[in-house]
Amino acid sequence: MTTEHSRKTVPVDSNEEIRQLLGKFDQHVTLLDRYFQVRVIPEGDAIIVEGDRDDVEKVALLFEELLWLLRQGQAPNVPEVEYAIELIRAGQAERLRTLFGDMIFVTPRGKRIKPKTLGQKEYIEAIRKNDIVFGIGPAGTGKTYLAMTMAVKALKERSVQRLILTRPAVEAGENLGYLPGDLQEKVDPYLRPLYDALYDLLGVDVYKAYMEKGIIEIAPLAYMRGRTLDDSYIILDEAQNTTAEQMKMFLTRLGFGSRAVITGDITQIDLPRGRFSGLAQVRDILNNVEGISFIHLTDLDVVRHPLVQKIIRAYVQFEEGQRQE
Repeated sequence: MTTEHSRKTVPVDSNEEIRQLLGKFDQHVTLLDRYFQVRVIPEGDAIIVEGDRDDVEKVALLFEELLWLLRQGQAPNVPEVEYAIELIRAGQAERLRTLFGDMIFVTPRGKRIKPKTLGQKEYIEAIRKNDIVFGIGPAGTGKTYLAMTMAVKALKERSVQRLILTRPAVEAGENLGYLPGDLQEKVDPYLRPLYDALYDLLGVDVYKAYMEKGIIEIAPLAYMRGRTLDDSYIILDEAQNTTAEQMKMFLTRLGFGSRAVITGDITQIDLPRGRFSGLAQVRDILNNVEGISFIHLTDLDVVRHPLVQKIIRAYVQFEEGQRQE
C-alpha cells in the first residue's frame, strides 16, 4: 500500500525559534521519528515537513502549537513535546493551548509551574472550584507538588491565613519509637518531601520567616486531633496510610474559610496488616457530596523519567494477574 506524499512549510521568525522547536541536539526530531513518517528540514525562515500526508499535517500542527507556546515565553521541553504528540495523535490538538497556557505560579528562581497533562489540568480546576479535593494516583503525577503550589498561591494572595501540611507517620517496616532523636527528629523524615517543595516554591528565607510566624505549620497527622482549623489551606499527604478513623478526624477539622487537598496512592498502602485505608474507604462515603471532588490521576499523568510510566504499568498488570490467580 502506498502513502500519499506531502510537503508543508511552517514559517518562523528566527534561527533561535528553529533551534527551540527542534530541541537540543534535535531531541524533538528524534521523538517525531518514533511516531511519524516525515522528514523535518530547517530552511532559512521556515521548517519544512515532508512525508506521508496525514503525518505531515499532524507534525506541522505540532510545530505551530509549539511555536505558539514558545512565543508565550515557554520553551517546550522533551516531556511536553511528547505529551503534545500524544494529544495530536488522539485528535485533541485544540486542548494544547488551554493546557500549556495555564500558568499557576512562578517560583522565586523563575520556574514556571503549570499543569503538564490533561489529568493535572483537571486536578487544578477541581482545586480551584471545590473546598475539598482528593488527588489519587501513582508516584510522579505531581499530585502533592501541585496541591502545594495552589496552597502557596492562596497564601500569597491572602485568601487564607495559614498553610498546614500533614502526613501520617507510617512507613512499611518501621516504627517511630525505634527511630533516633526527639519527637520532631523522629517525624522530620516523613515530612521531608513537604519541606523540599516549600523551599522550591517560596525560597528558603521566606519559608523560614513563615515558619517562625506560624503562617506555615508542618506536623504529623496525630497533631490535628481536637483542633478546628479556620482560614487555612490544609494538605494531607500520603493519605493512603490513614486509617478510617484518622480520615474522619482530619476531614472534620475543617473550619470556616478553609480548604483541604488530600493526596495519596492507594496502591502504596503501608498500614499494618488488618488496618483498612481511610483513603480507599472515603471514596465510597463522600463520592456524591457537593463541594468535594475526587480526581484520579493515572500513569498517563506521570511527569518523571519516561521509564516510570512503564514501571507503573508493569506493576499494575502484575498485580491484576496476581488477583486473578
